[in-house]
Amino acid sequence: MRLLQECFVANRKWAASELRDDPEYFRRLQSLHKPEMLWIGCSDARLPPNEIIGRRSGELFVHRNVANLMVHSDLNCLSVLQFAVDVLGVRHVIVCGHYGCGGIETALDRKPHGLIDNWLRHVRDVRMAHDDELEGIDDPVERVNRLSELNVKAQVANVCHTTIVQDAWRRGQELTVHGWIYALSDGLLRDLGLCVERPEQIPPPYQID
Repeated sequence: MRLLQECFVANRKWAASELRDDPEYFRRLQSLHKPEMLWIGCSDARLPPNEIIGRRSGELFVHRNVANLMVHSDLNCLSVLQFAVDVLGVRHVIVCGHYGCGGIETALDRKPHGLIDNWLRHVRDVRMAHDDELEGIDDPVERVNRLSELNVKAQVANVCHTTIVQDAWRRGQELTVHGWIYALSDGLLRDLGLCVERPEQIPPPYQID
């Protein structure tokens, strides 16, 4: 119980600090929710999205799950994406993975882990698609990190293939999907060079006319 009590103490200190800096902060925040970015990231406790990119409350819409996946049948993630794009009108969707990801590492071993194995099947699909490259990496840490990068690329593609994103593009809405990765070792983001902003950038079989 002490840990939970500490959470409430810390919360009150934080709220008081915000009010000291700006007495109207919470009053204004209640009516202000116009983030320009949706962050799809990993649930890992070491990755606080707002802090990583210096965004304050209200400036970043967030969805997190194990291994930062966008699964085409996941109504939770799809609903977040739809709300972000259609209701909030975000201009950027960022898929952000990280090096040293426990979910990615788990997807690479062959041990049973219970229910999570069903979720990580999607990462294993990415692994299978790049099996030759990954098997050629001797260092297990580097292998996990490379699969983390490949997984981000796959999830960026999955975001772009949704009807939500393609409908936005079709109606002329400004929307760009990015792939980033975060390093726990130095706290820095890396841009993986993925920047998709129109349907012509995705393979024709996934384009919806």
